[in-house]
Amino acid sequence: MPSLGGVALAHRGISPTDPIAVLGVLKHVGAPKELEMKIAGESLFNDGVAVVAFIGLLEIASGTSGLDLQRLSLLFVQEAIGGVLYGLALGFVTLAMLRKVDDYKVEVLLSLATAAGGYALAYALHVSGPIAMVVAGLFIGNEARAGAMCEQTREHLDDFWELMDEILNAVLFVLIGLELLIVAFDAQSLLAGLLAFPVVLLARFIAVALPVSLMKRRRVFTPGAIRILTWGGLRGGVSVALALSIPGRLADGTLVPEREMVLTITYVVVVVSIVVQGLTIGPLLRRTIAAAAAAEPEEGPIAVGGG
Repeated sequence: MPSLGGVALAHRGISPTDPIAVLGVLKHVGAPKELEMKIAGESLFNDGVAVVAFIGLLEIASGTSGLDLQRLSLLFVQEAIGGVLYGLALGFVTLAMLRKVDDYKVEVLLSLATAAGGYALAYALHVSGPIAMVVAGLFIGNEARAGAMCEQTREHLDDFWELMDEILNAVLFVLIGLELLIVAFDAQSLLAGLLAFPVVLLARFIAVALPVSLMKRRRVFTPGAIRILTWGGLRGGVSVALALSIPGRLADGTLVPEREMVLTITYVVVVVSIVVQGLTIGPLLRRTIAAAAAAEPEEGPIAVGGG
């Protein structure tokens, strides 16, 4: 695996964001629900695309396949577009079953089967599981709540998935902590990780500022929208999982020395992101929401994330 490939993998592996800590802070400070949806939705789609790109780069860097743009394009279409179509089909089938049932226990189990079984089937079909689950969830959430679920079912479904979310988030952070036992730190990789953190923030700022600036002509944003979406783009478990997926040896038995470098850089960026951004996003949100509330009587309601 060439050094350039290792750098590309580290870049792509760090790109997925993890909104777990940010969403908790958003609920605590009473941020608009629209902002929570934007951060969570952007993160899920970002994760799905990042996984697809990472798979392609990993094949190139490991020598499994050369730099074939046509093959990479087909891989993206298969994983991303296939994931969208599969998610729609899965959501449609699940919605049809939900319409036939009026028992909240069965409906909760159907949602669990959709998430677990649907993801496993997506893996077998070689389409993007994260993208498929996002699309299926959006389809079911919008359509089922409109007429396929009673109020009791909605309450139980929300409570169940909120509990699952808290449990899985706790497990995720425990696993991130346990990774410390297998990461081989050295001065060079540690320094590279620390230097990569501001670069990641700059890339996030550019990726957020450009589309927001373009959409300002048609949508209304608060002055702090770019700061919130930039600083709220924490790195987390997906990045570490992608780094761990890099094989230790190639098919011919050759060692992959860049694996430890990529894993260490990714881990350092994730930890620094969680500590620095996670501890400061709360005060930033409070100031932004307070400023928006103060400006509301004079200028009318302002959407924090753009509506």
